[in-house]
Amino acid sequence: MQLLFNEGLTTLRDRCLFGICLYTACRINEACTLRRVDVFDKKRSVRPELIIRKGNSKGKLATRCIPVGEDLRALLAEYNPPVSQQFLFPGRWDKGHINPMSASRILREAFDRIGIEGASTHSLRRTALTTMSNNGIPLRIIQEVSGHRSLEVLEEYLAVKDEQVRGAIASLSQISYVNKLEYLDIDSTPAKTNDVELNKTDFMGGDD
Repeated sequence: MQLLFNEGLTTLRDRCLFGICLYTACRINEACTLRRVDVFDKKRSVRPELIIRKGNSKGKLATRCIPVGEDLRALLAEYNPPVSQQFLFPGRWDKGHINPMSASRILREAFDRIGIEGASTHSLRRTALTTMSNNGIPLRIIQEVSGHRSLEVLEEYLAVKDEQVRGAIASLSQISYVNKLEYLDIDSTPAKTNDVELNKTDFMGGDD
């Protein structure tokens, strides 16, 4: 991501646009249609929460308020467009907002500059959501950020790495039937009758 933002994206506007996609996990259309007042208050300060309007979200399910993190706040504070600007990212000739297709092209060109193939605006959203999941954030909370209609759809969206699958299987060693004892040097260590004791509770059903 550092390579993308330092070398791939060549303007502050583009870094800010795709920074919003990455740090709020929003869809490209949601980022492109942001109004200035959704991000900045009347004093031109970055709001604590970025507002994604219901009418601009997929399925128009609900308005979402996403906390603005430190990295995104720094980008927004530097970008800080004039108060007279209606949309955060104006379209050509300052008419309306930037077209999501144009934004997608800008990002593809940025990925091309740093030699990454097959990535898209969707990649930033998926990266953000997968990072949250990998850090142990409950799916229900991630859903509040992502705006997915259901947890089932969100689960299909998250990337699973091979090492995560291996780790999941490795975790089953905690319930191994094998009695794993440390080997004792019988020549140097005196035997102790109480070295190993079986805990009866390991074999008894509990109240849970």
